[in-house]
Amino acid sequence: MINKTLAELSSSLKAGEFSSVELTQYFLDRITKHDADLNSFITVTEEQALAGAKNADEQIASGSSGALTGIPIAYKDLFCTDGIRTSCASKMLDNFIAPYNATAVEKLTEAGMPMLGKTNMDEFAMGSSNENSFYGAVKNPWDLERVPGGSSGGSAAAVCAKLAPVALGTDTGGSIRQPASLTGITGIKPTYGRVSRFGMIAYASSLDQGGVFASNAEDCALVLGMMSGFDAKDSTSVDRDVPDFSAALNDSIQGLKIGVPKEFFGEGLDSGIDKVIQEALEEYKKLGAEIVEISLPNTHLAIPSYYVIAPAEASSNLSRFDGVRYGYRCEDPVDLTDMYMRSRGEGFGTEVKRRIMTGTYALSAGYYDAYYLKAQKIRRLISNDFKQAFEKVDVIMGPVSPETAFKIGEKTDDPISMYLADIYTLSLNLAGLPGMSIPAGEANNMPVGLQIIGNYFEEGKMLNIAHQFQQVTDYHKRVPTQFGEEK
Repeated sequence: MINKTLAELSSSLKAGEFSSVELTQYFLDRITKHDADLNSFITVTEEQALAGAKNADEQIASGSSGALTGIPIAYKDLFCTDGIRTSCASKMLDNFIAPYNATAVEKLTEAGMPMLGKTNMDEFAMGSSNENSFYGAVKNPWDLERVPGGSSGGSAAAVCAKLAPVALGTDTGGSIRQPASLTGITGIKPTYGRVSRFGMIAYASSLDQGGVFASNAEDCALVLGMMSGFDAKDSTSVDRDVPDFSAALNDSIQGLKIGVPKEFFGEGLDSGIDKVIQEALEEYKKLGAEIVEISLPNTHLAIPSYYVIAPAEASSNLSRFDGVRYGYRCEDPVDLTDMYMRSRGEGFGTEVKRRIMTGTYALSAGYYDAYYLKAQKIRRLISNDFKQAFEKVDVIMGPVSPETAFKIGEKTDDPISMYLADIYTLSLNLAGLPGMSIPAGEANNMPVGLQIIGNYFEEGKMLNIAHQFQQVTDYHKRVPTQFGEEK
């Protein structure tokens, strides 16, 4: 059961091999059995899942089902879900019950996908390890002493351990691609504006984008196609037709020009990861692709510019959490100011406070021009680097992370080291480009992901390129031993 693709599950459901209720219960049972080891879920919605599965079975029986009807899904706990706690893994929203569905959730619910629950994450999506959660760290299914990556680590761990066949995450600076790489699964972040952000609790509004975790590119294509499209409720949503991302999966990639940025292979990259990426590129050569060395000269400026822009937007977005309207409120405040200060001081975790303070400083009088405005100018330079590169190549490839999953607690006292782990992912968000990670091998006995970067709105091409690699390799089929199929 756990090794079936979404298309295979859909065929089995329509053939009557099992019902959606049975399939959903199967995954709920796996969550009950295994999640105490992983801590990948914050909330498990068994009642809603089985009710949704029952409705899906009725649709299948009536012949009105779609490609995803009856297949259960999990959501990162910053997607609002009507009547279900949406906590953002924060004490601040521990008691918040969302009164509506995020657009992505609404579309997939209408497609007939039962919701298994809400997955753990770094608080307000701020982190690269999933250790910054009010509900505790998520464990990597390949090694329970290591991190799964962040901020969407709960979704990645759940899919890796087969507690869910597919899950949604968000990517602000690599938060889908990095955990996908560290857990050995497939994760895609689409072009900024391709998926509605309505109902996604914001971290940095010009960078956030929802995306998909699954075992393979074929599964990602199905779900991404269903959740994409224009949304009048989101002012950053792009009014553009959504192609069938599955249509071109089997197209030949003969003659494809793959750009390899020299800046991605310098000092700081683990030698084992370098070897895995080079071997993956050789596999693409066998498939008929051409490797072209390119330069993205402003890559080294991605981290400093991102860690000005993202915290600045976060300080603005998180100002709404003041203890007045919803969320956490301190006990017995003496006056309004005391309520504001103590509610925010007690409700937010250390990393969130750090980024709010950084962002507030960058936006303050006298520093706006020196920091925020300059960071935005660098952002344009980074975007121009990609524009020039795509005049020479069809796609760009390289590592996702400079290292494999590190031990839990190893970097908690060194936030700068944690930030440096995002060196290869941040620039895509600054430029608004689509990117994905696919399993490409192992280094240090842990999974390694290959990053595929496409031009704007070329998710279909990226998925085709990923799918072709997955037709000749089996890295995406590997499951950690203790989470394998029950006998």
